[in-house]
Amino acid sequence: MDLREHVYEVFARKARGDRLFHIGWVDAFDDETARIHAWTTYSEEKWFEMVVVRRDKLVAVNRWGAGFDSGAGSGSDTRSGSVR
Repeated sequence: MDLREHVYEVFARKARGDRLFHIGWVDAFDDETARIHAWTTYSEEKWFEMVVVRRDKLVAVNRWGAGFDSGAGSGSDTRSGSVR
């Protein structure tokens, strides 16, 4: 059992067919807790779909070591953006 907190990136869309937007991140010990934290933290909108992914499981496509791999608390806050 992993007792370390992980950073989970949160993505959501408001309607079917909309782009999936990066809306923020949450810290959690496991996937289920991340789902709960994300839903309660970002529930100000009526989301059609919301997903979380552990930051260390993201795979860079065109830039090795780029993107979200800097970790939480590094001073960089990338809480907005879209995924096509």
